[in-house]
Amino acid sequence: MIKVAIVVGSTRPGRKADKVASWVHDIAKKRSDATYDIVDIQDFQLPLLDEPTPPSMGKYTQPHTQKWAATVAGYDAYVFVTPEYNHGTSGALKNALDFVYGEWNNKAAGFVGYGSAGGVRAVEQLRLVAAELQLATVRAQVQLFLATDFEHYTVFKPDPHKEKQVNTLLDQVVSWGTALRTVRLKP
Repeated sequence: MIKVAIVVGSTRPGRKADKVASWVHDIAKKRSDATYDIVDIQDFQLPLLDEPTPPSMGKYTQPHTQKWAATVAGYDAYVFVTPEYNHGTSGALKNALDFVYGEWNNKAAGFVGYGSAGGVRAVEQLRLVAAELQLATVRAQVQLFLATDFEHYTVFKPDPHKEKQVNTLLDQVVSWGTALRTVRLKP
């Protein structure tokens, strides 16, 4: 069975990403096709990229980078929960993605976006970043709208039909994550 990380992609005070990630995790826990964990980038307190060599070289010198690299390496696939800030993802999530390289390679990724436009522009940017990190992104994604999935734009109350979208996303992430695991395990 593969391991899937549900990545909380915001560190902003008052963020909604942690509630959205918990909701995704609650849905995922009902499944028996993978193990699912929440990984909160806030817990790693990553500064702006402070490694002296490019991440593609894999020579991490900072303890926070080594801890983050070990965490990322421990998963076969990821579901990134991203807010949309100014038509893009959060700077914290982009920074976390940029910190390591090889640990992302040949793994699967899916996206749950939220914002006034459902987070779609943030997800589109993340797809470009994921391609460079050799993450295979799945087609399905979940869009959560501040006007309809958050009461008074603040309290997370997703439309019940969104659970089906999460399961479709997870079906694809698990399928691709399982297939790519065989690529990574080739001698």
